[in-house]
Amino acid sequence: MTETLNAAVIGAGYWGPNLARNFRSAGDWNLAAVCDLDRARAARVAESVGGAPVTTDVDEVLDDPLVDAVAIATPTRTHHDLVCRALDAGKHVLVEKPLADARAAGTAMVAKARERGLVLMTDHTFCYTPVVQRIRELVADGTLGDLLYVDSARINLGLVQPDVDVFWDLAPHDLSILDYILPGGLEVATVAAHGADPLGTGKACIGYMSLPLAGGAIAHVQVNWLSPTKVRRMVIGGTHSTLVWDDLNPQQRLSVYDRGVELGREPGSHADARAAQVSYRLGDTWSPALPETEALAGVVTELAAAIREDRAPRTDGTAGLRVLAVLEATSRSLADNGTPAPLTTAVTAPSTAVAAAATVGA
Repeated sequence: MTETLNAAVIGAGYWGPNLARNFRSAGDWNLAAVCDLDRARAARVAESVGGAPVTTDVDEVLDDPLVDAVAIATPTRTHHDLVCRALDAGKHVLVEKPLADARAAGTAMVAKARERGLVLMTDHTFCYTPVVQRIRELVADGTLGDLLYVDSARINLGLVQPDVDVFWDLAPHDLSILDYILPGGLEVATVAAHGADPLGTGKACIGYMSLPLAGGAIAHVQVNWLSPTKVRRMVIGGTHSTLVWDDLNPQQRLSVYDRGVELGREPGSHADARAAQVSYRLGDTWSPALPETEALAGVVTELAAAIREDRAPRTDGTAGLRVLAVLEATSRSLADNGTPAPLTTAVTAPSTAVAAAATVGA
């Protein structure tokens, strides 16, 4: 199947215009509609991308037999209802992060997609950036060696959200990246979270979360709405090399350092820590060449490929559930003053494998 697919964007607020622009410019897609409760806002988005039908009625979109897929860019609390309605109408779905506002709701969405033989794709946009693709390759090919730690900071003077805290607003980016680059995905048993609300907003505006990883490694994620400076930085340390990703440095987004700590032991010491000899490796630094492409272009291309090939997309519903499981554990830990909270199993079976009988626009 090579014919152009039809997509409708539901939600014309912050992210909807970006989705509309990429569906319009992608060769795989035709932008069939822009839907928003505010008709004037939807019309502005449609006009900005060269024109598209506009509606305020979701049912009008879902009842259209020509619409193959919908992209949902609405508040998280609305995702479950809209996604389930779209799947019931036979539409493939791309939904903005996080997948849902609760793991139970996300699980129901994933199960329905599986039952209907439809694609449910989580818009973990950063996973489609050239830099994250390259990081995944460097981890997979052993360039970094065994992973020791991940330290990630995502801070900015940002908007205090009315319905979610800083963890649910910002951490899904970092968690989705970890899920994509780590061998085996985001498989953690517990999460410890600490947050602060110095402005008295009723929700955490500053947060720190720690996730023990396989093999004794640890990941630490810092999120903050109140920083006067913007930082998007991730450091991944391994036994061979250390990788630094500075997303705000277009000249050198990614650097790999042949530097680290090596722990040797004297013969016959029986691993006595007092006999350990610490040495420092100081080698070269290099920066991989990275193409400049828009991540969302990769998202809509992957959505089309998953539909046509009857397969799960790279960031499918199960990926969204793994992130949700960590977020829910984060909230429990936060409520328990930072006590590590165990994760609830996110899903018991692959969720978005598309049935062989699935047809576009079914």
